[in-house]
Amino acid sequence: MSSDTQQTGKSRTTARRRGRAITIAAGAAGALVLWAVNDPWAGSALTVHQGDSTRHIGPAAVVGAALAAGLAAWGLLALLERTVRQPARTFRIIALITLPLSLAGPLGSGADTSSRLALLDMHLTVGAALIIGLPHRRNRC
Repeated sequence: MSSDTQQTGKSRTTARRRGRAITIAAGAAGALVLWAVNDPWAGSALTVHQGDSTRHIGPAAVVGAALAAGLAAWGLLALLERTVRQPARTFRIIALITLPLSLAGPLGSGADTSSRLALLDMHLTVGAALIIGLPHRRNRC
């Protein structure tokens, strides 16, 4: 393999990693914007039930959950790229099955209707960013 081919492969890998990191950050930023619109600006405190208590959802929890989901999705996609023939398609199928399952959390734990709707919106925003943005199209030579 020539030096030019190695350099092209490295730059392609770097660009793919950068794009995936930006996708994850964009999903987290989208969730944070939704939190800001609903919690501090609209004055609708986002709260969830945890056992017998009620907990306020803050910006750190929103960003942390979005980043954790994004990194888990990236890890799954990386594994699929090494093990299956059509990793992007397989990833999207798994993600489209997982996303509705993840919606059970906000539906079951949201303290009120506005909290449930805001949390659902955040889940869908992060999910859409990851499902659309993480997989890439392989260049065919």
